[in-house]
Amino acid sequence: MAPLLFFYFGGVIVGTATLVVTLRNPIYSAISLLVTFFHVAGIFVLLNAEFIAAVQILVYAGAILVLYLFVVMLLNLKREERYHRQYLVGAFLGVVILTELALIFFRTTFRAGIGPFTPAHLQSVGNTEAVGMALFTTYLLPFEVASLILLVAMVGAIILAKRVVPR
Repeated sequence: MAPLLFFYFGGVIVGTATLVVTLRNPIYSAISLLVTFFHVAGIFVLLNAEFIAAVQILVYAGAILVLYLFVVMLLNLKREERYHRQYLVGAFLGVVILTELALIFFRTTFRAGIGPFTPAHLQSVGNTEAVGMALFTTYLLPFEVASLILLVAMVGAIILAKRVVPR
């Protein structure tokens, strides 16, 4: 059942990601991107990473996509054509990526029980706790550096937005 669901999620992801870059209407592209984000979260659920799936939906499908839609609405982009001229190239690349996914799936052997986060350890601790332990022990410095970079970017955006244009 899991391989069938993986192929479903992978096929929909490749198809909707191809539509994101080939559709001319930005609203339709954003809706295709939303479907892509939800199916990526489905793949995370198949990997027993429910916390990452929830973060995927909250951050990407919730926040990032809303920002994209705000930009689209502010720019008021209107297109009469439905598809780009390069639709066939995008469709071909989508089929190539789907074929690569199928080849990887059939030629890869999955080995569980390697590394510190074995399935038995994750069952005893829990997925969210394992992510928290890895984030606040092994990856504490990169996590703090990323938060500082985001803070500097936020302060810079506020300063740029409040800058008064001279008359």
